[in-house]
Amino acid sequence: MKDYLMSKTRAVWLLIFSRAMAGLLGGYGFSYSATAFLAQVLPLPAQDAVIVASLPSFAFYTGAIIWAFSSRNTWSAWAPAALALPLALIGFWPTIWSI
Repeated sequence: MKDYLMSKTRAVWLLIFSRAMAGLLGGYGFSYSATAFLAQVLPLPAQDAVIVASLPSFAFYTGAIIWAFSSRNTWSAWAPAALALPLALIGFWPTIWSI
């Protein structure tokens, strides 16, 4: 019985750690990528686009953390981190290829 409880405790701890990392690291990556994406696609001068794109980044980060802890399973908690890759490719495309 003791071994069963220890394995359940360890499994719960890993699930909570995974969700915390999904919220913190994945949320940071998502908000950073979304900010870069918005700065590229907004039809404003460059300085204004960066400022306007930076404003909702706090809401993106908060939303990703809430998403990580309110999702039904651990795989969907990492969805904002997976969404960060296409946003980053669009947001950083001019920077990557303008050598």
